[in-house]
Amino acid sequence: MVYTILRLTACFVFKILFRFEVKGREHIPKKGGFILASNHISYLDPIALGVISFRKLSFMARHDLFCNPFFSWLLTACCVFPVKRDSIDSAALKEALRRLKSAHALAIFPEGRRVPEGTTVRPQAGIGFLAVKADVPVIPVFIKGTGKALPKGAKIIRPEKVFVYIGKQISIERRLPYQEIAQRIMENIRQLSCETLN
Repeated sequence: MVYTILRLTACFVFKILFRFEVKGREHIPKKGGFILASNHISYLDPIALGVISFRKLSFMARHDLFCNPFFSWLLTACCVFPVKRDSIDSAALKEALRRLKSAHALAIFPEGRRVPEGTTVRPQAGIGFLAVKADVPVIPVFIKGTGKALPKGAKIIRPEKVFVYIGKQISIERRLPYQEIAQRIMENIRQLSCETLN
């Protein structure tokens, strides 16, 4: 109930404040587990992914956000679970696999942190591991505009245009190393940025 109410509120706010536009929504699977893999430039990105998906999404968030009892309750109610960054968090990976194999949808930012537009960083191998072990569709997503609406370090949201492009399912070669799979997923996400310019 909390997730649904917040999502409907976010849909309204994004439409009015950000002139929100989405393309490729038909690529989101109607049933079964899947991974929504996106670039990450702003704190607004998880909300944008929740808005574009007609199916409830699970998210990972850094573990220290769960220190506050109320915020921890709110995050859990919104299908968010903790992950320790900059390390291999086996508990978080197991929880992600459990949800995917239970036919839930999982949103992941392969880079693991906010990265300014035009900047590239090495993606984390965890998404490659999950894509292989869960054996679910991986859908690439490119978000544009949230970095201007709420840049890193900003405290005020600006009414900038936000655009989301959802691509077709990525073909995963299970024999490849997890890191290489993660890299190929990020390449698919970056290719979508070129399509938004056409």
